[in-house]
Formats: sequence, C-alpha cells, structure tokens
Amino acid sequence: MANETGSMDAANTDPAVVIAGGGPTGMMLAAELKLAGVDAVIVERRANQDLDGSRAGGLHPRSIEVLDQRGVAERVINAGQPGAVFGFGQSMFPVGDLPTRHSYVLALWQSEFEQLMAAWVAELGVTTLRNREVAGFTEHEGNVEVHLSDGATLRAQYLVGCDGGRSVVRKAAGIDFPGLPATTSWLIAEVEMDGDPPMGFTHTSEGSHAIGRRGPDEPIRLVIQQPYVPGAPEPGMDELRAGLRHVYDSEFGLRRAGWISRFTDATRQAATYRRGRILLAGDAAHIHPPQGGQGMGTGIQDAVNLGWKLAQVVEGTSPDALLDTYHDERHPVGARVLQNTRASVAIGIQDEQHQALREIMGDLLSLDDARRKIASMLFALDVHYDLGQGHPLLGRRMPDLDLEVDGRPTRVFELLHDARAVLLCLDARAERFDGNPWMDRVNTITAAAGSRCEVPLIGMVDLPPAVLIRPDGHVAWTGDLSDPELPDALTRWFGAADR
Repeated sequence: MANETGSMDAANTDPAVVIAGGGPTGMMLAAELKLAGVDAVIVERRANQDLDGSRAGGLHPRSIEVLDQRGVAERVINAGQPGAVFGFGQSMFPVGDLPTRHSYVLALWQSEFEQLMAAWVAELGVTTLRNREVAGFTEHEGNVEVHLSDGATLRAQYLVGCDGGRSVVRKAAGIDFPGLPATTSWLIAEVEMDGDPPMGFTHTSEGSHAIGRRGPDEPIRLVIQQPYVPGAPEPGMDELRAGLRHVYDSEFGLRRAGWISRFTDATRQAATYRRGRILLAGDAAHIHPPQGGQGMGTGIQDAVNLGWKLAQVVEGTSPDALLDTYHDERHPVGARVLQNTRASVAIGIQDEQHQALREIMGDLLSLDDARRKIASMLFALDVHYDLGQGHPLLGRRMPDLDLEVDGRPTRVFELLHDARAVLLCLDARAERFDGNPWMDRVNTITAAAGSRCEVPLIGMVDLPPAVLIRPDGHVAWTGDLSDPELPDALTRWFGAADR
C-alpha cells in the first residue's frame, strides 16, 4: 500500500475503496471503513494536514456524539472550548438543556480538528497518498480504475468523492449540481493589527461584518460582507485594506494576514449521492454558506452513514442496493441544511423589513419550544430517517443511555466503539434471541436501564423491550425479541442469515 508520505508498495496497490480528499469527511469515512475491516486509501493533494485558509470553527452536539460513538470524543473536547450559547438569524440563545450529553457548541478550528483526526486515522492504519489528486476514473465491470494526478492508477471496487465543492469526482461522474447561485460574498481573513479594532458585529446597508478573537493570545479574525462579483480574483491585502476602510474608515494598523479567503451564499446539492460505483459525501455533495456552522458536521455524518453500508457491500455481506439507502437518507438532510442557511442569509439582509423579521425571530427564539426546535435542527439531533411506522425511536439517533451490563456500568455509545451493530435487550425477563446467524455482524447485549428516555422535540418516551442500533447510532428496529419482524430488519440492514 502506501505510507503517510505517499510512497507506494507495488505489491499491494489495489484498495477496496479510494477516497478522494483527506479533509474531515474523507478521514471519517476512511476510519469507518478501517474499523469494519475494509481497506481504503485516501488521496490528498496536501503534503500534510495543514490548512491554508478559513474553514469550520467548531463542532455541534451530534458531531461530537458521532465521535463519542467511536471513542475519540474526549480528544476533541479536550482541545476545544465548550460554549452554551448559539445563534440563528443574528439571534443568540442558550443550548445547554438539549437532550444529549454534549449539549454545547465546541469551539475548535478545523485546522486543529484535522490534526486530531489525522492522528486517529494514522493509528488505525489508514493509508494516505499525499501530494496528488484524483484526476478522473474509468469504470469497468466490477471495479473502478482511478487515475491520479501523478499518472499512477489505483483499481478499486468503489470511489468516493470527498473532494469539496469543485469535486472532480462529481464532475467526472456527470452528476448534476443544481441550486441557487451566489448573490453576496464575504471576505474573511486571519490578521495581525497594531491598532485596537472594535470587536463584535457591525451592520451596514451592505451587510454584516465582524472582528473578533477567541482569546488574548489568539489571532484576530475578520469578516467583511461585499457585493458578489462573478469571476472576482483571489482576494489579497489590497482588497482587505480597502474593505476595512470602506466599512470601518480605518485599517487598524493592519500588518499582515496569515490567510485571506472569500465565500459566497451559493447553495447547491448533488442530484444524486450515488451513481453506480461512484459516491459523494461532504462538500462534494452539498455546498452552502457557513451560517449555522453545519458544513463540517454534515460531512462527518454523511461519512458515518455511508461507511458501514459500503463496508458490508464490499465484504459481500449485503447487496449493492444497500448503498441506495445512503442517498435516500442523507440527501433530505443535506437539503434541509441548504434551506436553513438560505433562511439565515435572508434574515441577515440589512434593511428595515428584514430588521422586523429579525425582531420577530428573536421573540420566537425566546420561547423554549421554538428555541429547542431550531437548535435541534441546526445540531442534527432531530434527524429522522424514514424507516416506517413504529416507536418514536425508530429511524432516530439512539440516546446515550446509562446502562449496566453484567454488573458493570457503561453507556450506549461505548457499545458502538467498534462500529458494529448492536441488538440491545433492555428487558432482562425476555427470552434471549437466537442471534447466531448474525453474530459475526451484530453484537447482542442484555442490559439494565431506566424505563424512559428523552427524544429531541418529542419528549420523554417509554423504552421498548429491545432496540436494533445500526453502526451509525440510528435505530433500525424496536420491539420484543420474539417479534417476527426482527429477522427481517436484521436481513434488511445486515445481510441474509445464511450468507
């Protein structure tokens, strides 16, 4: 295979899955596949995990939960700064009472988060080919020949594009990327200044601007909203200085910029997340402005939904059709993220009509029900995959219940560290399920727990006698172990018993 620097061992160059792009989405997918015993290679253009511009600024509760499900949340939490206040449409509200162990927003720059993820995937033994990119591919019966920018090729069963909004994989696959074009843009930079700029938000007729820093020893970050200019060149110091003078009438002793970037309010989503042996995840599948801070987390959650399904198909455990459920489940989630970021941009328009809208939104967010609904949407705690009618937990994330297993305290998320499905029996009086046909794919565990749990936006519900929890933490079935639908659910999600 290849080591972290990208040198190749010619004796072993054909992975099961090639992942284009080694950002958070690509690394999370590679980790999921590796935990499932599937060989995957990341192809990454950067020589290392350093970032050369602005990216995400933190993690939301569901993303932290996903990392908790794999036993690596503490690494990330210890590196960040938890905060119990968040905002939507320029209205701030508390988020410390949501039904999750991680009811906070974790401030952590993507540059730091990627370093932690890179260390984890290296520990797992994931191969990263650096200083090259996926340039295209040729599909053959039963495999994909992936062409790299250095002229090399890799033959794999599947290719996953995690290569950003300008995804080469998506374009080569001919997957449409419809949506709304940009109408405004923002200049963003990390800078050093000799002066004393005003910290916080400034609103003008052209939009909202901000200057801030996370701590006294942290660099200053600034955001300046501008009219959108199609085909504008990459921003530089001259444009940054002009923008500061235009908004603030001062450059505040601007000395240098660590990086300068530009983003817009364009929102687009891939028409399909799958075309045969080609799949898309993260920004390759959906782009939107950063309002709400949902981009990185949505990509990570894409990867966790896809990883175990792709692993089972590669291993021959499940039929190829299982991969269709990836699009079916994640495309509506991405569409909702695009919708709420569009709403946030619209609410931010600086005129009297939109000021009235902001004031009404602020009033609504002072109500607990409205506040929890918006927070649960932004944090993906309310994601509900349509798996049919049944218990309120069906299709939703399984809460991280406190459990007792064989006299030892544990939690639901600890049962998911190995990325295997769990059939969790919560009724000690129930007859044991003969799970032998699925024992190599599903851990069967009997545990003591309370009688109720809280489901976001629904409230307290009675726990069912047993739940089937997928590796991504979502509930695939609930009921009694004698339920004749249990074998059907196991077969649907984890393959036939007599495979």
